[in-house]
Amino acid sequence: MKPRISFITLTVDNLEKAVAFYRDGLGWPTDGIIGEQYENGAAAFFKLENNLMFALWPRQSLANDSGLPLGNAQPTHVLLAHNVDSEEAVDAILDEASKAGAAWVKPAKTTSWGGYAGYFMDPEKHLWEVVYNPHL
Repeated sequence: MKPRISFITLTVDNLEKAVAFYRDGLGWPTDGIIGEQYENGAAAFFKLENNLMFALWPRQSLANDSGLPLGNAQPTHVLLAHNVDSEEAVDAILDEASKAGAAWVKPAKTTSWGGYAGYFMDPEKHLWEVVYNPHL
């Protein structure tokens, strides 16, 4: 298997609210919710840079499709990170996310390894780190 990820899919309880956060709040382009005519098919897709696709899909749909039991969402199960070019960009993105409805988890500050980072949770409790890493 080649070391590549093509899709990142976050499962959500409220697809409409999640789409509104990423589309309207953060300005990510999408065609909105598609596939509602199919059982467990409703989802939203966002094309990211470098041909990466980001999707939102109801938790219950993934449970039904995979055959696994529906579990509780845990913010510390997955961390999504957004690397930026400066400390000012970290602060600006954290502010943008907050205005879009994100919950502040940890304000940005200098890290022990010389970077600058802060955390927010989207409305579905997915954890995001916004980070400036001068070593990358």
